[in-house]
Amino acid sequence: MLMIGPPGTGKTMLATRLATILPDMTTEEALGAAIVASVSEQGFNPQDWGRRPIRSPHHTASGVALAGGGSQPRPGEVSLAHHGILFLDELTEFDRRDLDVLREPMETGHITISRAARQAQFPARFQLIAAMNPCPQGRACDLGPGCECTPEQQRRYRARLSAPLLDRIDLQIEVPQLPREALRQEAPRGESSAEVRTRVLAARARQLARQGTPNALLNTRGVEQHCVLTTQERELLEQAMVRFRLSARAYHRILKVARTIADIEAAQDISSHHLAEALGYRAMDRWAGMRG
Repeated sequence: MLMIGPPGTGKTMLATRLATILPDMTTEEALGAAIVASVSEQGFNPQDWGRRPIRSPHHTASGVALAGGGSQPRPGEVSLAHHGILFLDELTEFDRRDLDVLREPMETGHITISRAARQAQFPARFQLIAAMNPCPQGRACDLGPGCECTPEQQRRYRARLSAPLLDRIDLQIEVPQLPREALRQEAPRGESSAEVRTRVLAARARQLARQGTPNALLNTRGVEQHCVLTTQERELLEQAMVRFRLSARAYHRILKVARTIADIEAAQDISSHHLAEALGYRAMDRWAGMRG
């Protein structure tokens, strides 16, 4: 997930809350995370058994720090976040070449480090959560009338993220500023993490009962079998593919997101509003399509 919004809108707060709604680790997942930590420089703390790791490297971190490496290859942040969360704040401040290191593990769930003398492979199936400002102006910008950046400045700023990397981010959402009057009013009670987690667990249980794996891990055949669309919904998706210039990878990822939305609502089939919501979570694609 990529959250796009000016500073102070709650992006970091939302990222830290995500861990509270994730399902408990299975024994196999806990063992996998513990093994990775045990071969790292920090080692494994027994008190962390069963806790999903949360890693948040600074934007000055090198490609080796993210991917892993060294003369004696050690796991990097992508592997230390195995079965947990990798949070990258100020995403556009990371070096573009270092960010592209994420593409392999995001696709395969592991990363291969090659050196002259040896090759090592580490697991790296993490939940990527990233945050960025919408444009170079940062604080004052909310993609509205107050933004003083030119279209070219915005284009160069967003070009710091490669298209192949963005293509692999399923949820790209805008986190706008709250109106000033809303800050003076008593905030309405929202849902607690426990309430949201209940829905998450129920949706995950439906996925495992139906296909034996989470929607995110469905292969092409699984998507065709479990993410079936009607003719009307398929036409809607095909129109979006053309308008926003989406790739085949994005096509399958949108279907998985739509299937997950349907599972959260306990719906048997994917409906048009599930598909429309999934398409709505591709903010960067919409901006690119509108520029085109």
